[in-house]
Amino acid sequence: MKLRKNAAVIVAVLCMSAAAWAGDVALTPIGQSPDGMMVRVVLRSLKVATDYEPLMKPESLKDQKVLVAVVGASSKGMGAAGINQEDELARAKALCEAAAGKGMKILVMHVGGEGRRGGSSNAFIEAASAYADDFIVVDGGNTDGLFDRLAAARKAEILTAPNVKGTKEPLKTLLAKWGIL
Repeated sequence: MKLRKNAAVIVAVLCMSAAAWAGDVALTPIGQSPDGMMVRVVLRSLKVATDYEPLMKPESLKDQKVLVAVVGASSKGMGAAGINQEDELARAKALCEAAAGKGMKILVMHVGGEGRRGGSSNAFIEAASAYADDFIVVDGGNTDGLFDRLAAARKAEILTAPNVKGTKEPLKTLLAKWGIL
């Protein structure tokens, strides 16, 4: 009996402490591509604590200051997650709307280049970009000017990088501007 009570107290303390350990940055892929994991590695190299959830929902947003939405479609990723494009679009809109409502900064990142553009990817890009404060786009990801148009509509800045690894400096710039670094 005493052991159960102690175990319950320990579990309760750990659950309450988890909120204190939450990162300043919420990170999720919009479109279920593996690009979100690559951005997570870059953020770790900057020593930025992130809360990463591939299927992050609005209720996952706690005290984070920034939502990083990494856009790019993967039919294999959506299939593995058991969702379709409509489900993912609804999740993206609800999450971004909740983040904006909490006053969080929203960074839309596209790191898949030209290979992650077109039909489904563009739908996810447009959904998240409707809430973007700024953008980071790798070379080749904006050859058609879509991000230029979306950023202009939001009066947002687009920072570019040659590749995923090269997003470290633009991330450092924006996160410093937003008080994370």
